[in-house]
Amino acid sequence: MEPIPAQLAPALRARTWARIVRAAFLRGTFTLSSGRQSSYYIDKYLFETDPGVLRDVARLLVPLLPVATTRLVGPALGGVPLATAVALETGLPFAIVRSEAKEYGTARVIEGRLQADDRVVVLEDVVTTGGQALRAARTVEATGAAVVLVLAVVDRHEGGGDSITAAGYRFEALYDLNEWSTDGTRVPARRT
Repeated sequence: MEPIPAQLAPALRARTWARIVRAAFLRGTFTLSSGRQSSYYIDKYLFETDPGVLRDVARLLVPLLPVATTRLVGPALGGVPLATAVALETGLPFAIVRSEAKEYGTARVIEGRLQADDRVVVLEDVVTTGGQALRAARTVEATGAAVVLVLAVVDRHEGGGDSITAAGYRFEALYDLNEWSTDGTRVPARRT
């Protein structure tokens, strides 16, 4: 796939955000994985299972990958479609990190190949506390591979990015809820 022309990237980013909001922002009362209550929920599966949105998200994530990246990792379950889509865009191989090993088959926590000299980007869908991304990053590092970036589609800006950074990992998000509104638009920059 051809890279996104620089002049088109901001428009694609804004259009893709609006599509994510329309597809995946649910309003009501929800309990998040952290146990906290929220008035909205980002149903990642609703945007990750839409091929057009997933393709555009992947195309927008590709320029954020460090040049030295040799492998992608998708934490199960939500990171898997992202890793797959970005791998198809870049040709980079990927692996999947389970939350725990299954008791049958190979009983692995990591599915796919991961080598000690790999420079890995962990792809995450929505970061709230950062717990799942941190577990995946630590699992990757236990193999001897280096995590060069934890890259999320959406940062709810509820401490997860800070937790990932405090653990020593570089963190970036395509969309930060401090900058992008839940009505599908970009929040105007604040004057200082």
